[in-house]
Amino acid sequence: MIQYFKDVWEGFWTVLVGMKITWRHLFTQKVTLQYPEEKWQLPPKSRMRLFMAYEDCIGCGQCARACPVQCIYIKAEKRDSKATPIFAANGQPIKLDVSVFDIDMSLCCYCNLCTYPCPTNCIYMTPEYEFATTDLTQQLYHFAKTGAKFLTVNPKAAAKPAAPAAPAAPAAPAAPKATPPAGGTPPAPAAPTGGAPPAPAAPSGSAPPAPAGA
Repeated sequence: MIQYFKDVWEGFWTVLVGMKITWRHLFTQKVTLQYPEEKWQLPPKSRMRLFMAYEDCIGCGQCARACPVQCIYIKAEKRDSKATPIFAANGQPIKLDVSVFDIDMSLCCYCNLCTYPCPTNCIYMTPEYEFATTDLTQQLYHFAKTGAKFLTVNPKAAAKPAAPAAPAAPAAPAAPKATPPAGGTPPAPAAPTGGAPPAPAAPSGSAPPAPAGA
């Protein structure tokens, strides 16, 4: 009978021990994220699903050689020399036709090593992480496509130098300012033209001249 009560108490006590953390967080602030309605903001430079801009790929294969798990498959052939020249976004000419460019994300280890050697920066990791599937074959992404529109003009070609502007006409020299002569005496004013000069005034204190016949 005593053993029975011991077993009952031990079962009750183990429940309390297991609920210790639950009771501790029962009255604290909730931190549960209601996914998928709520999502965490990813940190900068997060490494998620790979993407490749096919129009900028030159088919060099450096990304496939850098991949440690060999999840990138490329097949390229040399373009016809008479074909219209095409260029990547950075101005590098594309001399190979890439017919196959596949990435198996089920094998990818998200190391980001494939993005560093790319000369045109056409392959990079995106912040997209919601691509889980129940079929692994859906993790194989095909980026090569037909009918892609490539640049036929080099976007980095040097612009033609602008024609030099016509030289402006020289400005007329300003008239020199009149300077007074040395000694500080200003020059006498010029006599007015077209009339007799005025009679000089009689000196003060002298008698007027006598009339004739006096």
